Amino acid sequence: MIKLGVAAIVAVGVPVPAAAVVSAIEWEPCANGYECATYEVPLDYHRPGGAQVRLALGRLPALDQAGKLGTIFFNPGGPGSPGRFPLPLTADLHRRFDIVGFDPRGVGASTPFQCFTDAAQAEPMTRILGQFPITEAERVRQVGETEAITDLCERNGGALAGHLSTGTIARDLDRLRAAVGERKLRYYGRSYGSYLGEVYANLFPDRVGAMVLDAVDDPVNWSTGYRPWDSAVPMSYRLDGFPDAQRALGAFLDACAAAVECAFREPGVDLQAKYAAVLDRLAGGPVAVTDPVSGVSTTIRYQDVVGRAHNALTDAGRSVALAKFLQAVATAPAAVGVPVPPAAAPPAARTGPPVTTSFDSILGGGATLCSDSASPRDPLVWQRFAAAADRQARGFGSYDTYLSLPCASWRISDRDRYTGPWNRPTAPILLVANRQGDPATPYSGAQRTARLLGNATLLTLDTFGHGSLGKSACVDTAVTSYLTGGPTPPAGTVCQPDRGPFG
Repeated sequence: MIKLGVAAIVAVGVPVPAAAVVSAIEWEPCANGYECATYEVPLDYHRPGGAQVRLALGRLPALDQAGKLGTIFFNPGGPGSPGRFPLPLTADLHRRFDIVGFDPRGVGASTPFQCFTDAAQAEPMTRILGQFPITEAERVRQVGETEAITDLCERNGGALAGHLSTGTIARDLDRLRAAVGERKLRYYGRSYGSYLGEVYANLFPDRVGAMVLDAVDDPVNWSTGYRPWDSAVPMSYRLDGFPDAQRALGAFLDACAAAVECAFREPGVDLQAKYAAVLDRLAGGPVAVTDPVSGVSTTIRYQDVVGRAHNALTDAGRSVALAKFLQAVATAPAAVGVPVPPAAAPPAARTGPPVTTSFDSILGGGATLCSDSASPRDPLVWQRFAAAADRQARGFGSYDTYLSLPCASWRISDRDRYTGPWNRPTAPILLVANRQGDPATPYSGAQRTARLLGNATLLTLDTFGHGSLGKSACVDTAVTSYLTGGPTPPAGTVCQPDRGPFG
């Protein structure tokens, strides 16, 4: 998924024209010490002189401009997440490198992907975003509203809808690399950003300088699956995150049982059984809770507890808040005669200027996911796989499986979708993953990816959560050393977190 130099051949065998001479990026000061710019790239890399799309960029300048070593490109994940205000990564990297991020095409302040022409069309998104059904009536509604939304995206998305695959976004990244004057790419990508890096590395193996992929997606399961019949398996089930969510829950509950600070702890009580009892109760109806995080009284359903737990388990540092929430639900009275709106999970913490998103941006990410991945066309298949997944990881299985439901009715393709090979020789690539469970990108996927890529080493952090940078001085030191020209750490290296879940 990138722009191959003189004559690239993409996975589907369509030649891409020779790269054009690129112009420099013109930066201007913007919020909180960042510099901002817009930059035009081809809508379709097979017609580089045709229509263009606008990318919104942000640069966090190196603190030591005189001693600057170059540029690191940054992607925070998604797809569908804005990335133009990159994080400092580590103090030393912030000192020695410009760090550049961008909103991918269709997302944030870049050329937008439009699904809705008025607010009423977007209203169903408030009911189905991040949700999964547990009754037949809910399933029928979610399938119907999801199909209606993908129909609107296809009707209103215009030409951009057919140019949103990660293969095309990787070509954008290569154009940006050239525009900042870097001969080879230095890159940090987290979560979906790891998949973007994997595609780039295999489209442009000779342009990889140093690449850190944190919270690693398995590129084969993201795109096609390992077996011919995997196209009949929902992509989000194929990624196999739900067993790791269950492992992360177990790690959280074990830490809770040993920590007097854990509100969900009860001496002599099996906390796995206590959590299961919470789900049993909610399967029969909602409860009324004063949220210990927000202080707001709300109605909590089965899906809300699963979603809140899944989101909190992406960061072991949120364990105290998760324990308070679960205890509040465990002791809450039944909700009687109260409307049951979905309860929103608290947003993940971030630094840098505030970033706004929209349903259209989120659906731009959904279009990328569905353009990338093989999935079945029958929405009833999701129900079957969700039930199977729930037998391994109750609640988390359905939560994960239904994330890719829009792909059942997404009918637009991008001929620059990349499907492999994944083993092209590159400079060394550093993978980082959490071995106690990552609810979004399982540790087993990182292990497979280390074997798949042409030249990759896996660095392990001994905790649960999604993403490892910033959680361990050991990891931060290894990443900093590697991106400043050092080697990858020895294979099999395991780092410890700086603090425990309740430390």
